[in-house]
Amino acid sequence: MSGVDWVVLGGGLIGLLFGGIGQRSGFCFLRGLNGLWLQQDARKLKMFFMAMATALLATQLLVWVSGLDLGRAHYLQRNPAWLAIVLGGAMFGYGMVLSNACGARSLVLLGQGNLRSLTVLLCLGVAAYMASSGVLAPVRLWLEGLVRPSLAAPDLTGLVATTGMSVGLSRLLVTLPLAALLFYFALRKGRVQADPSALLAGALIGLLVTTGWWLTGIVGDDVFDPVRLATLTFIAPIGESIQYLMIATGMSVSFGVSVVAGVIVGSLIMALITGQFTWQGYQSIGQLQRGILGGLMMGVGGVMALGCSIGQGLSGFSTLSISSLVAIAAILLGAWLGLKSPVRVASAGS
Repeated sequence: MSGVDWVVLGGGLIGLLFGGIGQRSGFCFLRGLNGLWLQQDARKLKMFFMAMATALLATQLLVWVSGLDLGRAHYLQRNPAWLAIVLGGAMFGYGMVLSNACGARSLVLLGQGNLRSLTVLLCLGVAAYMASSGVLAPVRLWLEGLVRPSLAAPDLTGLVATTGMSVGLSRLLVTLPLAALLFYFALRKGRVQADPSALLAGALIGLLVTTGWWLTGIVGDDVFDPVRLATLTFIAPIGESIQYLMIATGMSVSFGVSVVAGVIVGSLIMALITGQFTWQGYQSIGQLQRGILGGLMMGVGGVMALGCSIGQGLSGFSTLSISSLVAIAAILLGAWLGLKSPVRVASAGS
């Protein structure tokens, strides 16, 4: 098989594992924030911290060992569109609350029979394409052109290296303290401790992020048939998956599409094994309205912010991208506004 074939096959396997782990553990950034801010329970957020720390440490180790050039990833930009990233991140965070799940979690929920997530995913995918190349693209491009100051370096490693320090030492001095801090938040003892199995799930998801970088950046590194450097992210791939379902004969399966399909199948298998598969639907018109609006906001916002809570929160963060840190902060702001809003979505069993 060619490198592209291995990338597609590997993407499906990564998605399969993500779906199974996500279904079994309830891995979800929004659930973590909801637990911390509204219930003073940080267990789910500890799982996300573990995923962040593992993805960061493993990815930077991969770069050091293999020489993988993360500069080819779209997260690393010297002149990011700051206004679009901040507005998009806030939109995504607020939409995530309205929908009661991000794109990745919606795929997992769909696999276990939640038809509310199907509505969210359809709206998210269509909105993502509207913003990337459809009727909303001119507005997005206009916003992206408003505020674009240049950075001394696109990532924290490069920023430290501008002091004259070697890149290798800069990577070490940035990666180890950040990873240690996240591991501390994930593992520290408190009033409520995280379940060891949940922490293991977070670590495995973090490793899946690094596996995606390895798969597309090394296995798929073919000068004659190159593969775009990418790993776990779910906004554009969900839109691309919807497009593939409609015109499969006119396009090839990509890494992102195979990951999306794998997540649904992995969640379905795990739900059937554990007896948690059950059909669910909307219980009110208001809940449907919030799901539609939330999906649209996540689709448009995710494109503007260059990623979602997984794409920026794990994948972008693992590159030490400065713009990813800004996007994560904007997503947090949007989620906080949503969770504190009187229009908060009622629990949908996510």
